[in-house]
Amino acid sequence: MRADQSSATPAFVAGVLDFPPTVFAARLLLVSAYLVGAFAKLSDWPGAVAEQAHFGLAPSALWAGLTIAVELVGPALILSGRLVWLGAGMLGVFTFLAAILANAFWAMPAGPERFGATNAFFEHMGLVGAFVLVAVLARRSGRRA
Repeated sequence: MRADQSSATPAFVAGVLDFPPTVFAARLLLVSAYLVGAFAKLSDWPGAVAEQAHFGLAPSALWAGLTIAVELVGPALILSGRLVWLGAGMLGVFTFLAAILANAFWAMPAGPERFGATNAFFEHMGLVGAFVLVAVLARRSGRRA
């Protein structure tokens, strides 16, 4: 396998990374859980409101509506390639706050529940980092255009 001379990336990997649909596919994979979540909440409004109440957010209907809006608008901006920084920022901040609210492992006693919450928290921090990267890459590609 021949390596790309500039970065020692194998030719096959470079081909996948340079393939124009790869960026859109990666963005779609990143935002897919948010889109699925929004449509699930829209199809079960009482459940969406109950979810917000479970986390102590009041008025629960307002928070459910705001959550759905973020889960629809953020991905739409990222996928459209317009105002990507805003969509990535919306989802990054939302994910960060949701992780703190839903996975407060530091307040749990040791055990399997804390272990699961710790893993979930840091998985969500990884998503936050991915949204920062999406915004950085969109900004850099805009400079070259």
